[in-house]
This record gives sequence, structure tokens and C-alpha cells, in this order.
Amino acid sequence: MSTKQILALLNSHVDGDEDQLLSIALQIAAQEARLGRPDEADKLKRLVQKARDQRRIGKPAGGQTPIPLARPRGELQGLVESTYPKVTLSSMVLPDDIAMRIGRIVRQQRERVVLREHGQTPATHILLVGPPGTGKTMTASALAGELHLPLFTVRLEALFSRFFGETAGKMRLLFDQIAQTRGVYLLDEFDAIGARRGDPNDVGEIRRVLNSVLAFMEEPNSTDSLVLAATNHVEILDEALARRFDEVIEYTLPDRAAARAVVERRLGKFKFAAKSWLSLEAALDGLSPGELVRAADAVVKDAILEGAAKVSPVALRGALENRQILKGKFRRQSGR
Repeated sequence: MSTKQILALLNSHVDGDEDQLLSIALQIAAQEARLGRPDEADKLKRLVQKARDQRRIGKPAGGQTPIPLARPRGELQGLVESTYPKVTLSSMVLPDDIAMRIGRIVRQQRERVVLREHGQTPATHILLVGPPGTGKTMTASALAGELHLPLFTVRLEALFSRFFGETAGKMRLLFDQIAQTRGVYLLDEFDAIGARRGDPNDVGEIRRVLNSVLAFMEEPNSTDSLVLAATNHVEILDEALARRFDEVIEYTLPDRAAARAVVERRLGKFKFAAKSWLSLEAALDGLSPGELVRAADAVVKDAILEGAAKVSPVALRGALENRQILKGKFRRQSGR
């Protein structure tokens, strides 16, 4: 190997970038084959394939659990939470178009070296919009799980409340970490900084922060980190943000078929006969996946404690209707 290849391998290892490491290994294998050493080339190719197979089934190389090393440091501690999600996209119930678009993002990230060889870069800036509980946060976790990357969750409301007057500087530190540490970064409640400039409620600090974020998002993303911005209020976002995102994915409340799929998956072995769903369809309307999951969890817990083999359809309908009532109360209180 050349010194350049050794440095590239070590950098990939230090950054925890397995995709890049395996890509370099394949380049070395091709070089060995050209030099007339097919046995060495085959050994490298088999090891790369073994590593990819183990990753595909969720088994880390060596059979050990990876040690979480990526942690926010210095002034970002307390503002950025880091986790290592195990959830994957297969555990989500998503509309076909959203599943296809997210799958495309995953593929571009996995094969980002190939894209760069052709002068292209993978999608890295994604805007997730939609009502609460529709799957935006879970999508961030699933992307981190699929790509075997840490998930860094940034609470922008906390950033404002704790450092009003210094927020732009804190955002600079955050984007510096994005440039240095590969991961999935979730900017939750993004409307806190993305509101339109010139809005009647705008204040100077928020405008300065938005201008800073717009500038940061134009900077090269050398680590190919995924930056996900999530908001429940896309209607108040500044128009200048639209061209900064590679993808804008809109989440909506599920229809009856999708809602039933969410509940059935959550019921697991406690699900009941298909004919019982006819009496439950109306109770599914208007509930988010998060609300459906909580209703299903409530009756599953009761079934476990009662030693029942199945969930009662009557009990599930009651749990769903309770969620409907609760949602109606919140809607009236907020004036919607």
C-alpha cells in the first residue's frame, strides 16, 4: 500500500466511516489484482463482503457491540444529545413515496464514494415537515440506525432560552462539529430559527441566527453528515431555506389502511381476527402514528398483565377513542 492509502484507511477508522474504509480496501484489492497477486486481492474482497454481510444483519464485525465514542464536547454539552439508535427503516410504516425517497438517501450515503468519483455528492440536508407524531423524529433514528452512525439531537428552543444573544456563536460550534464528526444531526423544532425574516414577531437576534444558518448550510459538508431539520410549521419558514435542502419530505396523518398497519405491527402476537377491524376503522381517523402506537401499547400492557393471549377489540377501540377525545381537547384549547 502507498502512504496515501494507509493515511486514508487510518482517517476512515478514526472517523468511524466504515463505508469509506471498505471502499479503500476494494481499491487496494483491485491494485493487487493488477500487480498479479490475485490471491491477495481475493482475500481482501472476501473480507469486505464479510464486513458488509455482518452490517446488513445488524452484527458488528467481531461480534462485539460498538463503543459509543462520538459525544458533544465543550460548550455543546447539554445542548446536543448523542445516541446510537438500533431502529431501522423496516420497523416503520411509511407511505411508498416517502419510503422510496428515504431509501434513496440511504443508498446515496452508503455509496457516497462512488458518487464523489463522478463529481457528485450525496444528499445531506433534509427538511422533514408535518404534524407532531407523524414519524419525523423516528425517521432520524432510523437513518442513523441504517447507516450505523450516531444521532445528535439538537434542541433549538433550549439553545435560544439558554444563550439568547450568543445563539449564532453556538450554531457556529454545532456546524463545526458537523464538519468534523460524521453523524445524523436532527435540528428539532427548526421553525425556532427558520421563521421568515421580516415577520412581525421577528427580533434582531433570530434574524442574525437565520442568516448565520443560511451561510452555514452553504459550506462544504466534508464528512457527508446528514443534517435533518424537523418542523411542525413549514408555513412560517423563510423562503431562502428551500434551496438549501436537498430533499423536503412531508409527513401526513395516515389513512385507515396505514393506521391499521401501524397498530397491527405494534400489537405483535396480541393481534386479533381481521373481521374485528370493521368496528375500529372510524376510531383510527385523524390519529398520528405516535398516538396510534400509544393506544396499542396501553392495551398490550393490560393484556400482558391479565395473562391474555390476544387484545380485546373493545379495549383497543376504547384506547383509540380516548386518544381522539384527548386530541380534540388540545385542539379546542389551541383554537384550531
